[in-house]
Amino acid sequence: MSLLDPSMEDLPVYITADILSRLPVKTIIHCKCVCKKWLDLVSDSYFANLHLQRSPSSLMIHHNPEKEIAIYYRTGILKWLEVEDELHHHHLHHDPVMSLDLNLAPIFQESQIHPVGSVDGLLCLWQFGTENDNTYICNPITREYMILPNQQSHREYFAIVMCCFGVGSLKNEYKVIRIFQGDIPTNPNSSSPPILLEGEIYTIGTGLWRNLSIIPYWISNFNGIFLNGHAHWIVIDQDSPEKLCAFDFDKETFELFPSPPVEIVEESRIHFYSLAVLKGCLCQSDTFDSQFTIWVMKEYGIKKSWRKEVIIRQSISPDLDWLMREPVYVIGGLNDGTILMVYDEEKLLEYSPLTRTIDDTEIFHPYFTGIAYRPSFLKLQNFKIERVRVF
Repeated sequence: MSLLDPSMEDLPVYITADILSRLPVKTIIHCKCVCKKWLDLVSDSYFANLHLQRSPSSLMIHHNPEKEIAIYYRTGILKWLEVEDELHHHHLHHDPVMSLDLNLAPIFQESQIHPVGSVDGLLCLWQFGTENDNTYICNPITREYMILPNQQSHREYFAIVMCCFGVGSLKNEYKVIRIFQGDIPTNPNSSSPPILLEGEIYTIGTGLWRNLSIIPYWISNFNGIFLNGHAHWIVIDQDSPEKLCAFDFDKETFELFPSPPVEIVEESRIHFYSLAVLKGCLCQSDTFDSQFTIWVMKEYGIKKSWRKEVIIRQSISPDLDWLMREPVYVIGGLNDGTILMVYDEEKLLEYSPLTRTIDDTEIFHPYFTGIAYRPSFLKLQNFKIERVRVF
């Protein structure tokens, strides 16, 4: 090492890794092109884990602007929305260069794609259509993806499929769970469960799906929300003492989960509800035709810790009447208190609890969905059995 002419090449590998892991993702991608040493370093699992610890929260948007005009649904585009999140201000930024156009992939032709969820920068996608029922795990940053083996199709039934992608807190195994519900009672107040109520689970790296012996609850037809090693769903059964349930990814068992107080709004003709994660806490949002509320569980698993954090009433402003017409889904919270929400696949909204105002970011045109996402350099090739491809 020359004291007169020092360079990055002279630094120990662990120091170089520490420096590179603090750079923006796009800069790290460019660093892979500097030299083979940096390419190997960024591709190493040590660097991926180091970077993941510092990776900032952001959003992954699945944008499908041609959803209503195409004969066959086009699969859409994955768009990474970066969030500059400071204590007193924030900024949302989308760089088209970082988009992943799924319409160009031959494997996704004449089918639909639905993002299931994201864990540690890995994204789970469900492909469905008249001839397709496939599950994918991909990393939008490295452009790697894998197709999980064929699972049960249940084509003999009309079945609603609910999925969740998560990782166990103890074993650190990444898993996908799929639940099938078919022959569902037409009466939403019925206490009788669907005739078809089955499930299966896949552990990444094993190469096979396994049947789940018992699915004890009739759940809402939304994908599960992953938090603290568990998948969470809303329970439909009117007689259930709790209105939420959780699936433990380590034990692979279901149990009822403490739910917020049941809220009834007199004369409301609608009630949409959904779960999300808001600043590391489980939350439930409820849309009525006169108000929108968000309940937050301050201490995980503690029923008494549920707090009603947000109440948006139509009476606050006549301009907000449209907000109560369709479902609103929470997708994230920022350090300045701002809550990010998607309204009916049409608007990305920012709600400020301080000013009690809602703004349309106008970043994307209809139609789109969004999920919380943390970019990472985790390589799918670390799962030895799986066949990994590149977009």
